[in-house]
Amino acid sequence: MNTHAKPAQLRTRDPLLTEFKLKHLTMRNRIISTSHAATAGGGGYPREQYQAYHEEKAKGGLAMTMIGGSSQVSPDSNWGGNQMDVSHDDAIPYLQQMSARVHKHGAHIMCQISHLGRRADATVRDWLPALGPSRLREMRHRAIAHEMDEHDIRRVIRDYTAAARRLKEGGFDGLETLAGGHLIGQFFSPLTNFRTDKWGGSVQNRVRFALELHDSIRREVGDDFVVGMRYVVDEGENIGLNFDECLEIAGILQQETSIDFFNCIFGKMDTGLALVEHNIPNMARPSAPFLKTVGEFKKQVKLPVFHAARIPDLETARYAISEGLLDLVGMTRAHIADPYIVQKLEQGEADRIRPCIGTSHCLYRLGNCIHNASSNREYKLPHIVPKAEVQKKAVVVGGGPAGLEAARVLAERGHQVTLFEAGPKLGGQVLIAALAGWRRDLIAIVDWRVAELEHLGVKVVTDCFAGEEEIAAEAPDVVIMATGGLPDTTVPEGGEELVKSTWDALNEPQTIGQKVLVVDGTGRHQAPSTALTLAEMGRDVSLTTMDEFMAQEMEYQSRITYRKKLAALHTKVDIDLEIRKVERSGNGLKVTMVHMLTGERIAYEVDDVVVDHGSLPYDELYQEMRSASANNGETQLDELLALKPQPGTPAKGEGYALFVIGDAVASRSIHAAIYDAFRLCLVI
Repeated sequence: MNTHAKPAQLRTRDPLLTEFKLKHLTMRNRIISTSHAATAGGGGYPREQYQAYHEEKAKGGLAMTMIGGSSQVSPDSNWGGNQMDVSHDDAIPYLQQMSARVHKHGAHIMCQISHLGRRADATVRDWLPALGPSRLREMRHRAIAHEMDEHDIRRVIRDYTAAARRLKEGGFDGLETLAGGHLIGQFFSPLTNFRTDKWGGSVQNRVRFALELHDSIRREVGDDFVVGMRYVVDEGENIGLNFDECLEIAGILQQETSIDFFNCIFGKMDTGLALVEHNIPNMARPSAPFLKTVGEFKKQVKLPVFHAARIPDLETARYAISEGLLDLVGMTRAHIADPYIVQKLEQGEADRIRPCIGTSHCLYRLGNCIHNASSNREYKLPHIVPKAEVQKKAVVVGGGPAGLEAARVLAERGHQVTLFEAGPKLGGQVLIAALAGWRRDLIAIVDWRVAELEHLGVKVVTDCFAGEEEIAAEAPDVVIMATGGLPDTTVPEGGEELVKSTWDALNEPQTIGQKVLVVDGTGRHQAPSTALTLAEMGRDVSLTTMDEFMAQEMEYQSRITYRKKLAALHTKVDIDLEIRKVERSGNGLKVTMVHMLTGERIAYEVDDVVVDHGSLPYDELYQEMRSASANNGETQLDELLALKPQPGTPAKGEGYALFVIGDAVASRSIHAAIYDAFRLCLVI
């Protein structure tokens, strides 16, 4: 397809841009964002940060945004996180503000409401006991639910109904309840419902709670309000509800109560592994892993079907719609990466969409995309970079994520930008990280920016170890040092010359011996990804960490992925250990570790040891250039945080201001480097 066709042509030809009728609502296209848990609102209400986050997606052109994943309908439906709360009328003014902001841009808005049932945490907020259809512990949130009696059931149905009223009064277009692993789904599943009364046993009895609940909601909100269900089409692993049983329940729901759509999901969510592999699949999983199953479900039901699970790109989304697998396609995390997906598609700029990579960083920091500094910061950071009043000449030194982002933002501002990179390729440490098996998609962070720099006309000079002379030749007004860092392989009591870095191991794994110790001093990806890569190559690997558990600085998705993959390879993982000394021992190495709690010294005999303590700033050129700069290379934090121009910045042609960003300041993450660059360069 010609992605540069005119908007009118695209709307005619592209199935993603066709309208869809959902009851009385006309969806302007087939792309939606489904409900997810981040609320970023005080007191559980959708305040400015959350409103701005969803409004940006409406500006970007999607058909509908669905908010409030797991919004609580009752006080005993809390997991201690930043859930949205629709259990009080105090929420209504905030809901009204939010719906008005989304509707203003032509999009529809719905909310997910739910009772967690046994997934609630009994040790947070009001310390209320968890409840469920049967007495059963939930592994992830750890409560042991008490079995609901008739009073509990009637009270929860009333709570759902009141929450639905609040959403209608709040100006919303509709809602979805959540079955799955939440209370409605707990009644459905024989894994969680052991009752022998009218609420358990037969399929008809297990569906009774959902039927009565939805009937009560419909009586409250009337027919001019869309009410659907996020619905599990198969609990997976050949236990619990299988596909045929889920179809049977769906048939009963269609026939006996007035729901308007199924928003389909797959699997369970009561363990961390289930969330990773079923509910929110990460980059270790293939794209759209459940699309085929959901498509089979759609063939056999009458109601419209939505689905979102790692559908990161337009090609997959287009296939889902054009083949009739879905009616509306959820590109939820894709909209965290780029809320302007639809607008770019309509304008013939689909190739400029910032890609979702599936790192799940947005789960780690409640909505912050790993390579979009503006996501979930819309209330203060724009997605569309404004032009500068005065165009200047800028030099960026270093082509890692910080340098690439700095060059991109400066060019978007209208400045004339030159980027120097010492190596033959742009990408910095991301090039190394992407060598580690399941993290290969990280390279999209680099690829997108390289394409953007070309589009914006940035002068890129590779294989150039830039110094003061090369920089001076560009006569810059601004110099950004993004020179990154070098591996920190410190061994306190000696032997550092005998160890290797994760860079060495990933770049040249053939140089690593058979028996390997990988020492993790950060809790980040570098060490476990290296350990996993070497183990997959057949090495006998042991991994140690200074922390109380492996991968402590990661979101649970990556942590569980590493745990599963390393366990499958029988890789030994030891916690609470710090490296102290490395010395030669015969043909190998003796590594002395100390236990962080007991002080015991423990010896490992290996062929090679790989050590990661993050990176040391590579800032020699920055330090050399400070005295000649107009601002002594200083970044004033008050101005940085207030998004104001830095003091001491000279007028155009009167010297240069010098700044340092990313790992050239301190060893941090990809997101930190990109955020550094974005907020600094946004006001230059």
